[in-house]
Amino acid sequence: MTTRKRADVSNVLQDSPAVTSTTSGTVLPATSTSQQAPTARYDLRVLQALRQIIRAIDLHSRRLLGQHNITGPQLITLLTVENYETVTATTIAGHIHLSPSTVIGILDRLETKGLIRRDRDLKDRRLVQVSLTERGKVLARNAPSPLQGALVEAMGKLPETELVVIAESLERIIELMQIQHVDAAPILESGQIDPVLGDTGA
Repeated sequence: MTTRKRADVSNVLQDSPAVTSTTSGTVLPATSTSQQAPTARYDLRVLQALRQIIRAIDLHSRRLLGQHNITGPQLITLLTVENYETVTATTIAGHIHLSPSTVIGILDRLETKGLIRRDRDLKDRRLVQVSLTERGKVLARNAPSPLQGALVEAMGKLPETELVVIAESLERIIELMQIQHVDAAPILESGQIDPVLGDTGA
């Protein structure tokens, strides 16, 4: 009778998830799987990914400024002028999705650096045509491509379904951070697109 009771108790202990036994025969409470596995910190993964993006943009901007004395927005504007050969500020603004006043500020800086020139249109004196100087052409040929250019090219190879997921996920992050009110141009730049006079940005 005693042997049967011991066997029954042993079976109960083996089947119960609440206990476990040691090599010495001591019965201890079992640890659940959820307690053993580390909690997935998706918030840290998202924050790290955002930080990597911000860091990459900052490093690229610093490299452009240090090696070529030009910012990301200035380079994008310069390459747009190169693409058109001669173009108005309004057309540039529409092409790179910036306001005309912001583009005018960028063009002022490019002209000061001797990279572009602005001339009155011979047919319509109300228009001002922008073109590259020889120095500007050299820089346009030798400067690295804008960081966003590589991103756009890579995204162009993805299926639309994946592009939708990426766009909606990023927009959802903006909602979660409650920063929908923050205005931003579609240009990857860590600083201001067109800073006030005295700054070293665009």
